[in-house]
Amino acid sequence: EVQLVESGGGLVQPGGSLRLSCAASGFSFSSTTMKWVRQAPGKGLEWVSRISRGGKITSYADSVKGRFTISRDNEKNTLYLQMNSLKPEDTAVYYCAKWLDTGHPSSQGTQVTVSS
Repeated sequence: EVQLVESGGGLVQPGGSLRLSCAASGFSFSSTTMKWVRQAPGKGLEWVSRISRGGKITSYADSVKGRFTISRDNEKNTLYLQMNSLKPEDTAVYYCAKWLDTGHPSSQGTQVTVSS
């Protein structure tokens, strides 16, 4: 059974940082391109970032480019998202998913709230 468990969210002030983690199991993580997506209150899903199987190729939405960094540890079956210079508009539930998965993720996500 595929399981993705996100963690690391919380309340942070504008300009602050958070590091999200996603523990993966039930599939070949090291052979799978992964992504982070987010859903802000009252809005649809937004793609945030993608990382190749080996971790060498990454891409970002314009809204987070230069502030967020995606990475992975294939030994630990874990995906990460380092978020710096956070803005109130980054407030959302963040989900990890396989790159090819469509629709709303079935995992619980982790809430990130950026507010003073």
